[in-house]
Amino acid sequence: MSGFVLYDDAAARAFEPYALTRPAGELLAGGALIRRRWEHLLGGKAGGFVSGAHLADFVEFDAPRASTGTIPAGTILVNARCAPTLVTGSTTEAASDLVAAMWKSTGRWSCDGRVAAVRLKSALKVSALADGTATLDTIECKGVESDVGGWWLDQVWDLIRHLSPMLAADAIALAPRAASAPQSLEIIGDHQVHVDLGATIDPMVLVDATAGPVLVMRGARIQAFTRLVGPCIVGEDATVAGGRIGDCSIGERAKVHGELVVSIVIGHANKGHDGFVGHSIIGRWANLGAGTITSNLKNSYGPVSLWTPRGIEETGLQFLGALIGDHVKTGIGTRLTTGCVVGAGANVFGSAVVPKAVAPFAWGEAPTFDTFALDKFLEVAERVMARRAVKLTDEMRAQLTAAHAARWSP
Repeated sequence: MSGFVLYDDAAARAFEPYALTRPAGELLAGGALIRRRWEHLLGGKAGGFVSGAHLADFVEFDAPRASTGTIPAGTILVNARCAPTLVTGSTTEAASDLVAAMWKSTGRWSCDGRVAAVRLKSALKVSALADGTATLDTIECKGVESDVGGWWLDQVWDLIRHLSPMLAADAIALAPRAASAPQSLEIIGDHQVHVDLGATIDPMVLVDATAGPVLVMRGARIQAFTRLVGPCIVGEDATVAGGRIGDCSIGERAKVHGELVVSIVIGHANKGHDGFVGHSIIGRWANLGAGTITSNLKNSYGPVSLWTPRGIEETGLQFLGALIGDHVKTGIGTRLTTGCVVGAGANVFGSAVVPKAVAPFAWGEAPTFDTFALDKFLEVAERVMARRAVKLTDEMRAQLTAAHAARWSP
């Protein structure tokens, strides 16, 4: 296999408040990052990504670096807005080789009638993809066409729209063979419950598998007085410290507590206190102060509108809470209105209701915000990341500096 490169088209580059600080492939869709979903499907590691210039220095854990120069012929170019169905059992090296061999003759991958990936017939300059307007169906490829299952993310809120069916499928596909439910664990419902042998579940935990399966991954800890409601996935080394967690994807090294429903926590984030969060996405390194609350339903019960870089748009969703960017911090008792967008790096506090859109790196009390000074923001980010034993490297500083310079205004 010649490897693959993830491509953020113009639509993906508008997935705010996340596009400022991460490529679309590093968003958590269901129980896995979009990039890892493609790694499962294709049986190999991603070799790079193409996105906005402000992400040129993006580096994060095992994520690939931004592609430069020319993408070689034979490389698979993937639309990062397609989240393919996970392939059960493709995580081992042997299984990955078999998966890669299966796709050897494929030149175009289609999902729901749309081109999701192509194998390049000729080398392609990264500059041809620089502005995000290129479409995969116009790129020459070689090989036969194959269909794959999955979900298209046409808008950032589709991560919430498709969350429940994704989790229901992923909780089964990602379950390790050795996983099972401890006999002491109290379970109601008939769907599957898998607990990795390396996970810890305290007494007085209830798993409600009535509506969907539940997966607790390696290193995770579920503390007493927690009710896990399926479909639900608790990621590696995450902590659930009590409360009701239902229809949620809790990313690795995250800590959550209280009432959290139909929501995504990308990972390495804290919602460690009481406060309702529903139909929301919490970015990496975010911290929600005690009593931070989201509204996820309008009093009119009508569809929720949302700020986007193109203006206010109707989502068609009756339930939608807050989209909270990477490195966001909220103060005690922060109230986030229905369909609220909080830009990356913002630090908001005070008694006023936060407006529908908060600019990246905003600082202060609503409705008037100052700009979070770059040097002060980086000091905070360094301290926060150190608590998870992660160093803020020079490359990370460069990327966050570029994001600070490219910040948008609602």
